[in-house]
Amino acid sequence: MSLKGIQKAAIRAPQLFKAKYNLGENTKDAVYIDSERRFQELETETKKLHDESMKYFEAINGMLNHQIEFSKAIQEIYKPISGRVSDPDSAIPEGNPEGIRACEEYETIVRELQATLAPELEMIEQRVIAPADELLTVIKAVRKMTVKRQHKQLDYDRRRTTFKKLQEKKEKSLKDEKAMYKAESEVEQATQEFNYFNDLLKDELPKLFHLEREFIRPLFQSFYYMQLNVFYTLHERMQSIDIGYFDLTQDVEAAFGKQRGDIQEQVEQLTIVHFKTTGGKKPARFGGNGKLAIEGIPSSAVSRRRSNESLSSPPPPYSSSISSVLNGSSSSSMARANSTGSSWGAAAKAKGSAPPPPKPKPSRLAGAYTGPTATALYDYEAQAEGDLSFNTGDVIEITQKGATENEWWSGKLRGREGQFPGNYVQAN
Repeated sequence: MSLKGIQKAAIRAPQLFKAKYNLGENTKDAVYIDSERRFQELETETKKLHDESMKYFEAINGMLNHQIEFSKAIQEIYKPISGRVSDPDSAIPEGNPEGIRACEEYETIVRELQATLAPELEMIEQRVIAPADELLTVIKAVRKMTVKRQHKQLDYDRRRTTFKKLQEKKEKSLKDEKAMYKAESEVEQATQEFNYFNDLLKDELPKLFHLEREFIRPLFQSFYYMQLNVFYTLHERMQSIDIGYFDLTQDVEAAFGKQRGDIQEQVEQLTIVHFKTTGGKKPARFGGNGKLAIEGIPSSAVSRRRSNESLSSPPPPYSSSISSVLNGSSSSSMARANSTGSSWGAAAKAKGSAPPPPKPKPSRLAGAYTGPTATALYDYEAQAEGDLSFNTGDVIEITQKGATENEWWSGKLRGREGQFPGNYVQAN
């Protein structure tokens, strides 16, 4: 928009606000309002016609391309996956030669379909999409005319209001007389300009609606016949496919079951398909300053571990040394070794035997927790925020138990809640 256009928009802004909220005197022409509403519907539906025609054109092309890519993917899966390629004599192909040939035949048929349908799709682009695009161009030109008419109406209402205020003023000075004379000439000019655009649109918009209907009729008919040709060609070619690899004499479900056989049972017997992780991913915890509670720690040091050892020996300890800066203090080691056979165990033995436990609490003071519990088999020290530390022999209240002992459990001990490895405890 030019500087002059910006200035005009600023001048018209107050009157535009009044017209929008129906304040003051605003010119209204019922005939034009109805025509403008119909024109807006025409504009919307023409844009929709253009877009949907383009989507149909792209969908047919996309369908054929997806069929070719699907065939290529199946072909790659069927190819041999074993045998030493460097030694042809020892190569043992374990692929599916018949399936590979079927994929090649299917791909050839689809490519032939692409070549056959290319003229029909080109006609859709020429006879449907291109005319709709031309109609959009015409509608955009008419839209500019309606905007021009709106601006002239705002100028007409604004100048008429100004002239009326000066006319109703009781005591007029010489300056007021000059202003009223100027306002009267401006009203006459604004009236002529507004009436020109208003009458022009009221007269020619109905003609445009009639021509638009005549324009759409052959376009729709062309689209209908070309669509029939596309579907007929697809049906005829696919119906004549004779690929021996497929058994078309049986029901779809029966043929699928025959081809699949007991593959699903054989796959379920593989160990790798039953592999489970060591638990769900824990959400990130943040400190008060919006940063992670533990920063700079390699993911390998705090990753969840899975133990394949029996309960007779402790799971592998978290022994990797991790240096990090916490709350501005110097780097401290978060490494932790298992208590059995470690320097911590030796220090604990040097203290002598543990003092005798206190007498049991009276029943009225005993805790009311009656849920599942687990006894710690080994010492565990928290490796990340949200973990629960405990010592051998501690009885932990279980709040959430994993599916197996090789996952992370949640529990509560001495008023603290957190997660811990299930293979460090034994359920009671």
